[in-house]
Amino acid sequence: MSTLLLLFDLIGTFVFALSGGTLAVRQRLDLFGVLVLSCAAAVSGGLARDVLIGDQPPSALADWRYLATAMLAGVVTFYRHESIERLRNPVQLFDAAGLALFAVLGTSKALAFGLSPFAATLLGMMSGIGGGIARDLLVARTPVVLQAELYAVAALLGSGVVALAHVTGLPPYPAMAAGALACFGLRYMAIRHGWHLPVARVPEDPPG
Repeated sequence: MSTLLLLFDLIGTFVFALSGGTLAVRQRLDLFGVLVLSCAAAVSGGLARDVLIGDQPPSALADWRYLATAMLAGVVTFYRHESIERLRNPVQLFDAAGLALFAVLGTSKALAFGLSPFAATLLGMMSGIGGGIARDLLVARTPVVLQAELYAVAALLGSGVVALAHVTGLPPYPAMAAGALACFGLRYMAIRHGWHLPVARVPEDPPG
């Protein structure tokens, strides 16, 4: 089971890194910039989570495979950007799967380190969306994860399912599967139907 989780974790890392590399290419950054954004998108959420729960050194630094996977995705995006863009819809689905996996794994890890279910839920959500926030801040734009169709909310749902199962004493692995499915399902439906939270209406600036 641990080997399977590691495999899915690396797949999620690769997909998130693709999103960072794609944004870097669109911003016309050089190869180094593409690699930086790829790594930021792939591992920032997990790094922040591990630092906050006291898991030292963080998994993304202790295991070379995480950064190697992120850098591989960056190189692929740099040299095959047009092919990645043509696969935008599949990449969105993989991104949703990565979000679901990172959210439930982050929550489970936080619970294992003794955090309360509420705190673990928030850290699980951060594991899923932290990379996207770091990626966007590096290119000085409002984080997409705070604007996209139910992105952070989907991560919060998946994390909450795992935390609730922990409180009620349900088995962890079925709970992680249920949480991942809930997160992925909500994110997929949001992408397909354009679901999003209400946005405050700001009055237009007066003519001046």
